[in-house]
Amino acid sequence: MNKRTDLALEMLPEEELPEGVRVERRGSVFDITHITIDTDACLETIGKGKGQYITLESRSLSHFSREHEAMVAELAAELSPFLPDGDVLVAGLGNKDITPDAIGPRVAERVLATRHLSAELPEEEFLGSLRRVSVFAGGVMGQTGIETSRLLKAICDEIHPAALIAVDALACCDISRLGTTIQITDTGISPGSGAANRRQEISREVFGIPVIALGVPTVVDMYTIAGRELPEDTPNMLVTPKDIDRLTERASQLIAYGLNSALHPALSLSDVIGLF
Repeated sequence: MNKRTDLALEMLPEEELPEGVRVERRGSVFDITHITIDTDACLETIGKGKGQYITLESRSLSHFSREHEAMVAELAAELSPFLPDGDVLVAGLGNKDITPDAIGPRVAERVLATRHLSAELPEEEFLGSLRRVSVFAGGVMGQTGIETSRLLKAICDEIHPAALIAVDALACCDISRLGTTIQITDTGISPGSGAANRRQEISREVFGIPVIALGVPTVVDMYTIAGRELPEDTPNMLVTPKDIDRLTERASQLIAYGLNSALHPALSLSDVIGLF
């Protein structure tokens, strides 16, 4: 059976790693796995191309934790090396009206947009220490009739950001990672791929700039849970946690705080948390 998952960690073989794949484990409040794939030849073996894949695992994503601020700081520290100097566009992918798909739009609501501030408030010297950030959450193709990739490409062609950060809900194949994992990768994303609804990819190859994809798995395929072949007439479905409302709200808050901290190092953690 094919695994339906967006997580590189779940595609690694249990035995010996393929040539060109390196794995490093670290972390304090998160269990962090950093996978480096040096060649696109691994597309044939594990279904993932050349790039960096970082997963941060914690049981605290769906509820408030005493380690919340430490989690924000560690997430920001993992994000920072992916960010070049210059303007950044943050795109919240997904449908805000469907809770398991609302991670991206809810993150976008909390990301500090600063691109316009230096022009509107030139007398504020502190604004000069903030990165110019733009934020966009335009919905899905079923709402707009336009591929999300085309919308984002048009925006990038207009404002010329140095990098694009795409935030989306993901799919996993191990239920223990459902709502407990954050993945960061520099290989971009194909919206809807985990739900067998693949759209045009959002990647460096298409956009010509670094594309950092960030997300949390909120669904798992029922066939995958069953772990065996089912009768052909058995309808498939996507399963989501019973506390999906709380997970979506709190995971999106954590990701937004981590993004704001990484994008604006001049802001203290208390500043970031106090903004929203």
